[in-house]
Amino acid sequence: MKVEISVIIPIYNEEKNISPLYERVKKVISNISDSHELLFVNDGSMDNSLKLIKELARMDSSVKFINFSRNFGHQIAVTAGLDKCLGNHIVIIDADLQDPPELIVEMQKKMSEGYEVVYARRRTRVGESFLKKFTAKMFYRILSKITSVKIPLDTGDFRIMDRKIVDVLKEMPEQQKFLRGQISWAGFRQTYIEYDRDQRNAGETGYTYKKMIRFALDGITGFSNLPLKFATIAGFIVSGVTFLVSLYALYARFVSKDFVPGWTSLILAVLFIGGVQLICIGIIGEYMSRLSANVRKRPLYIVDESNVASKD
Repeated sequence: MKVEISVIIPIYNEEKNISPLYERVKKVISNISDSHELLFVNDGSMDNSLKLIKELARMDSSVKFINFSRNFGHQIAVTAGLDKCLGNHIVIIDADLQDPPELIVEMQKKMSEGYEVVYARRRTRVGESFLKKFTAKMFYRILSKITSVKIPLDTGDFRIMDRKIVDVLKEMPEQQKFLRGQISWAGFRQTYIEYDRDQRNAGETGYTYKKMIRFALDGITGFSNLPLKFATIAGFIVSGVTFLVSLYALYARFVSKDFVPGWTSLILAVLFIGGVQLICIGIIGEYMSRLSANVRKRPLYIVDESNVASKD
Protein backbone atom coordinates (compact mmCIF):
# COMPACT_ATOMS: atom_id res chain seq x y z
CA MET A 1 0.00 0.00 0.00
CA LYS A 2 1.46 3.33 -1.11
CA VAL A 3 1.10 6.13 1.43
CA GLU A 4 2.15 9.66 0.62
CA ILE A 5 2.20 11.11 4.14
CA SER A 6 2.20 9.56 7.62
CA VAL A 7 1.47 11.43 10.83
CA ILE A 8 2.97 9.88 13.99
CA ILE A 9 1.22 10.85 17.22
CA PRO A 10 2.58 9.55 20.57
CA ILE A 11 -0.18 9.24 23.17
CA TYR A 12 0.05 9.13 26.96
CA ASN A 13 -3.15 9.91 28.89
CA GLU A 14 -4.53 12.27 26.24
CA GLU A 15 -8.21 11.25 26.20
CA LYS A 16 -9.40 14.88 26.24
CA ASN A 17 -7.23 15.83 23.27
CA ILE A 18 -7.65 12.89 20.89
CA SER A 19 -10.93 13.95 19.25
CA PRO A 20 -10.02 17.62 18.57
CA LEU A 21 -6.54 16.55 17.49
CA TYR A 22 -7.94 13.99 15.05
CA GLU A 23 -10.36 16.52 13.54
CA ARG A 24 -7.70 19.16 13.00
CA VAL A 25 -5.01 16.79 11.72
CA LYS A 26 -7.45 14.93 9.45
CA LYS A 27 -8.65 18.16 7.88
CA VAL A 28 -5.09 19.36 7.21
CA ILE A 29 -3.73 16.07 5.89
CA SER A 30 -6.76 15.39 3.67
CA ASN A 31 -6.11 18.70 1.90
CA ILE A 32 -2.48 17.70 1.29
CA SER A 33 -3.04 14.15 0.04
CA ASP A 34 -5.76 11.50 -0.10
CA SER A 35 -3.07 8.88 0.47
CA HIS A 36 -2.27 9.28 4.17
CA GLU A 37 -2.28 7.55 7.54
CA LEU A 38 -2.59 8.77 11.12
CA LEU A 39 -0.52 6.49 13.34
CA PHE A 40 -1.33 6.76 17.05
CA VAL A 41 1.18 5.14 19.42
CA ASN A 42 -0.40 4.53 22.81
CA ASP A 43 2.43 4.59 25.33
CA GLY A 44 0.79 2.76 28.23
CA SER A 45 -2.01 5.27 28.83
CA MET A 46 -4.07 4.67 31.97
CA ASP A 47 -7.17 6.57 30.81
CA ASN A 48 -9.53 5.97 27.88
CA SER A 49 -7.06 7.02 25.20
CA LEU A 50 -6.79 3.56 23.63
CA LYS A 51 -10.57 3.12 23.54
CA LEU A 52 -11.02 6.43 21.74
CA ILE A 53 -8.27 5.60 19.24
CA LYS A 54 -9.89 2.24 18.46
CA GLU A 55 -13.22 3.98 17.84
CA LEU A 56 -11.52 6.31 15.38
CA ALA A 57 -9.87 3.34 13.67
CA ARG A 58 -13.26 1.66 13.20
CA MET A 59 -14.68 4.79 11.58
CA ASP A 60 -11.61 5.75 9.53
CA SER A 61 -9.40 3.20 7.78
CA SER A 62 -6.53 5.72 7.64
CA VAL A 63 -6.25 5.63 11.45
CA LYS A 64 -3.68 3.11 12.65
CA PHE A 65 -2.61 2.40 16.20
CA ILE A 66 0.10 0.67 18.17
CA ASN A 67 -0.54 -0.14 21.82
CA PHE A 68 2.45 -0.75 24.10
CA SER A 69 2.43 -3.31 26.90
CA ARG A 70 3.46 -0.51 29.30
CA ASN A 71 4.86 3.01 29.32
CA PHE A 72 8.20 3.08 27.48
CA GLY A 73 8.59 6.83 27.05
CA HIS A 74 7.86 9.53 24.49
CA GLN A 75 10.95 9.04 22.33
CA ILE A 76 10.43 5.29 22.17
CA ALA A 77 6.78 5.82 21.17
CA VAL A 78 7.88 8.07 18.31
CA THR A 79 10.52 5.48 17.34
CA ALA A 80 7.84 2.77 17.12
CA GLY A 81 5.84 5.02 14.81
CA LEU A 82 8.89 5.56 12.62
CA ASP A 83 9.45 1.80 12.49
CA LYS A 84 5.89 1.06 11.34
CA CYS A 85 4.87 4.05 9.21
CA LEU A 86 4.54 3.72 5.44
CA GLY A 87 4.60 7.32 4.20
CA ASN A 88 7.08 8.94 1.84
CA HIS A 89 6.86 11.99 4.07
CA ILE A 90 6.53 11.61 7.84
CA VAL A 91 5.17 14.13 10.33
CA ILE A 92 5.79 13.91 14.09
CA ILE A 93 3.38 15.84 16.31
CA ASP A 94 2.38 15.60 19.97
CA ALA A 95 -1.25 15.14 21.00
CA ASP A 96 -1.58 18.14 23.32
CA LEU A 97 -2.23 20.59 20.45
CA GLN A 98 0.50 22.94 21.60
CA ASP A 99 1.92 22.47 18.12
CA PRO A 100 -0.75 23.56 15.58
CA PRO A 101 -1.48 20.87 12.94
CA GLU A 102 -2.29 23.64 10.45
CA LEU A 103 1.45 24.38 10.30
CA ILE A 104 1.97 21.08 8.47
CA VAL A 105 0.77 22.73 5.24
CA GLU A 106 3.56 25.29 5.36
CA MET A 107 6.08 22.62 6.32
CA GLN A 108 5.01 20.50 3.35
CA LYS A 109 5.49 23.48 1.02
CA LYS A 110 9.05 23.82 2.32
CA MET A 111 9.62 20.14 1.55
CA SER A 112 8.60 20.78 -2.07
CA GLU A 113 11.53 23.23 -2.31
CA GLY A 114 13.97 20.34 -1.99
CA TYR A 115 14.46 19.98 1.77
CA GLU A 116 14.50 16.59 3.48
CA VAL A 117 13.69 17.87 6.98
CA VAL A 118 11.54 20.84 7.99
CA TYR A 119 11.24 21.41 11.72
CA ALA A 120 9.22 23.95 13.67
CA ARG A 121 11.14 26.43 15.84
CA ARG A 122 9.31 28.13 18.71
CA ARG A 123 9.27 31.92 18.93
CA THR A 124 7.17 31.96 22.10
CA ARG A 125 5.78 29.35 24.51
CA VAL A 126 2.35 30.18 25.93
CA GLY A 127 1.09 28.70 29.19
CA GLU A 128 4.39 27.34 30.49
CA SER A 129 6.09 28.30 33.73
CA PHE A 130 9.14 30.56 33.84
CA LEU A 131 11.22 27.71 35.25
CA LYS A 132 10.33 25.35 32.40
CA LYS A 133 11.00 27.99 29.76
CA PHE A 134 14.32 28.94 31.38
CA THR A 135 15.57 25.37 31.83
CA ALA A 136 14.59 24.43 28.27
CA LYS A 137 16.32 27.50 26.88
CA MET A 138 19.49 26.85 28.85
CA PHE A 139 19.54 23.13 27.98
CA TYR A 140 19.46 23.70 24.23
CA ARG A 141 22.10 26.40 24.37
CA ILE A 142 24.43 24.38 26.56
CA LEU A 143 23.92 21.34 24.36
CA SER A 144 24.76 23.34 21.23
CA LYS A 145 28.02 24.49 22.84
CA ILE A 146 29.27 21.08 23.96
CA THR A 147 28.34 18.95 20.94
CA SER A 148 29.93 18.72 17.53
CA VAL A 149 26.48 18.23 15.98
CA LYS A 150 24.48 21.39 15.31
CA ILE A 151 21.19 20.72 17.09
CA PRO A 152 18.60 23.46 16.35
CA LEU A 153 17.69 25.74 19.24
CA ASP A 154 14.15 25.99 20.63
CA THR A 155 12.77 23.02 18.73
CA GLY A 156 10.91 19.89 19.74
CA ASP A 157 10.01 16.82 17.72
CA PHE A 158 7.34 18.61 15.65
CA ARG A 159 8.62 18.28 12.08
CA ILE A 160 8.17 16.68 8.68
CA MET A 161 10.87 14.60 7.03
CA ASP A 162 11.57 12.46 4.01
CA ARG A 163 11.51 8.65 4.07
CA LYS A 164 15.30 8.57 3.62
CA ILE A 165 15.72 10.18 7.06
CA VAL A 166 13.56 7.49 8.66
CA ASP A 167 15.66 4.80 6.98
CA VAL A 168 18.78 6.35 8.53
CA LEU A 169 17.16 6.51 11.98
CA LYS A 170 16.37 2.81 11.81
CA GLU A 171 20.11 2.16 11.63
CA MET A 172 20.58 3.81 15.04
CA PRO A 173 19.58 1.14 17.57
CA GLU A 174 20.67 2.87 20.78
CA GLN A 175 18.31 2.50 23.73
CA GLN A 176 18.43 6.11 24.98
CA LYS A 177 16.75 7.92 22.10
CA PHE A 178 17.26 11.62 21.44
CA LEU A 179 15.60 11.86 18.04
CA ARG A 180 16.07 15.55 17.35
CA GLY A 181 19.80 15.07 17.88
CA GLN A 182 19.88 11.95 15.70
CA ILE A 183 18.03 13.73 12.90
CA SER A 184 20.48 16.63 13.04
CA TRP A 185 23.40 14.17 13.05
CA ALA A 186 22.04 12.48 9.91
CA GLY A 187 22.53 15.67 7.92
CA PHE A 188 20.80 16.21 4.54
CA ARG A 189 19.07 19.47 3.68
CA GLN A 190 17.25 20.82 6.72
CA THR A 191 15.42 24.05 7.39
CA TYR A 192 12.80 25.46 9.75
CA ILE A 193 9.74 27.61 10.08
CA GLU A 194 8.96 29.69 13.15
CA TYR A 195 5.72 29.68 15.11
CA ASP A 196 4.17 30.67 18.43
CA ARG A 197 3.50 27.61 20.57
CA ASP A 198 0.04 27.44 22.16
CA GLN A 199 -0.74 26.27 25.66
CA ARG A 200 -1.87 22.69 26.21
CA ASN A 201 -5.44 22.11 24.98
CA ALA A 202 -6.50 19.92 27.93
CA GLY A 203 -5.12 17.57 30.54
CA GLU A 204 -1.71 17.64 32.19
CA THR A 205 1.67 17.13 30.64
CA GLY A 206 3.35 13.75 31.08
CA TYR A 207 6.77 15.41 30.94
CA THR A 208 7.68 15.78 34.61
CA TYR A 209 10.91 17.46 35.68
CA LYS A 210 12.31 14.00 36.41
CA LYS A 211 11.65 12.93 32.82
CA MET A 212 13.07 16.20 31.53
CA ILE A 213 16.32 15.63 33.45
CA ARG A 214 16.58 12.09 32.11
CA PHE A 215 15.87 13.37 28.60
CA ALA A 216 18.60 16.01 29.00
CA LEU A 217 21.08 13.35 30.15
CA ASP A 218 20.23 11.23 27.11
CA GLY A 219 20.91 14.19 24.84
CA ILE A 220 24.19 15.15 26.48
CA THR A 221 25.63 11.64 26.84
CA GLY A 222 24.44 10.67 23.36
CA PHE A 223 26.08 13.57 21.54
CA SER A 224 28.91 14.87 23.72
CA ASN A 225 31.93 13.46 25.54
CA LEU A 226 32.61 16.78 27.29
CA PRO A 227 31.48 15.42 30.70
CA LEU A 228 34.15 12.73 30.44
CA LYS A 229 36.70 15.37 29.53
CA PHE A 230 35.52 17.36 32.54
CA ALA A 231 36.17 14.35 34.78
CA THR A 232 39.71 14.02 33.38
CA ILE A 233 40.49 17.74 33.68
CA ALA A 234 39.07 17.87 37.21
CA GLY A 235 41.30 14.93 38.16
CA PHE A 236 44.41 16.74 36.91
CA ILE A 237 43.44 19.98 38.66
CA VAL A 238 42.82 18.24 41.97
CA SER A 239 46.08 16.34 41.63
CA GLY A 240 47.94 19.60 41.00
CA VAL A 241 46.33 21.34 43.98
CA THR A 242 47.04 18.33 46.19
CA PHE A 243 50.70 18.34 45.11
CA LEU A 244 51.08 22.05 45.96
CA VAL A 245 49.40 21.57 49.34
CA SER A 246 51.74 18.66 50.03
CA LEU A 247 54.79 20.81 49.26
CA TYR A 248 53.49 23.52 51.59
CA ALA A 249 52.82 20.99 54.36
CA LEU A 250 56.34 19.57 54.06
CA TYR A 251 57.86 23.09 54.09
CA ALA A 252 55.82 24.10 57.17
CA ARG A 253 56.70 20.93 59.01
CA PHE A 254 60.43 20.63 58.36
CA VAL A 255 61.65 24.12 57.39
CA SER A 256 59.60 26.92 58.94
CA LYS A 257 58.38 24.80 61.85
CA ASP A 258 55.23 26.92 61.66
CA PHE A 259 52.33 24.50 61.81
CA VAL A 260 49.39 23.86 64.07
CA PRO A 261 48.58 20.25 64.79
CA GLY A 262 44.98 19.46 63.85
CA TRP A 263 42.69 17.88 61.41
CA THR A 264 40.94 20.91 59.79
CA SER A 265 43.14 21.20 56.73
CA LEU A 266 43.25 17.44 56.38
CA ILE A 267 39.50 16.97 56.50
CA LEU A 268 38.91 19.82 54.04
CA ALA A 269 41.34 18.27 51.58
CA VAL A 270 39.76 14.85 51.95
CA LEU A 271 36.25 16.20 51.44
CA PHE A 272 37.31 18.22 48.41
CA ILE A 273 39.09 15.35 46.73
CA GLY A 274 36.32 12.92 47.65
CA GLY A 275 33.64 15.19 46.21
CA VAL A 276 35.45 15.52 42.89
CA GLN A 277 35.98 11.78 42.76
CA LEU A 278 32.28 11.10 43.33
CA ILE A 279 31.33 13.55 40.59
CA CYS A 280 33.74 11.88 38.17
CA ILE A 281 32.55 8.40 39.09
CA GLY A 282 28.95 9.50 38.60
CA ILE A 283 29.69 10.90 35.13
CA ILE A 284 31.51 7.75 34.08
CA GLY A 285 28.67 5.69 35.54
CA GLU A 286 26.11 7.48 33.35
CA TYR A 287 28.05 6.54 30.24
CA MET A 288 28.61 2.99 31.48
CA SER A 289 24.90 2.47 32.20
CA ARG A 290 24.04 3.50 28.65
CA LEU A 291 26.67 1.17 27.23
CA SER A 292 25.28 -1.64 29.37
CA ALA A 293 21.72 -1.00 28.16
CA ASN A 294 22.81 -1.18 24.53
CA VAL A 295 24.91 -4.32 25.06
CA ARG A 296 21.90 -6.17 26.49
CA LYS A 297 20.02 -5.53 23.21
CA ARG A 298 16.57 -5.72 24.72
CA PRO A 299 13.73 -4.61 22.43
CA LEU A 300 13.03 -0.89 22.62
CA TYR A 301 9.33 -1.56 23.13
CA ILE A 302 6.77 -4.37 23.33
CA VAL A 303 3.58 -4.13 21.28
CA ASP A 304 0.46 -5.45 22.99
CA GLU A 305 -1.87 -4.96 20.03
CA SER A 306 -1.96 -3.08 16.75
CA ASN A 307 -3.90 -2.75 13.52
CA VAL A 308 -0.75 -1.93 11.55
CA ALA A 309 -0.04 -4.55 8.92
CA SER A 310 3.38 -6.18 9.07
CA LYS A 311 5.88 -5.03 6.46
CA ASP A 312 7.45 -8.49 6.27
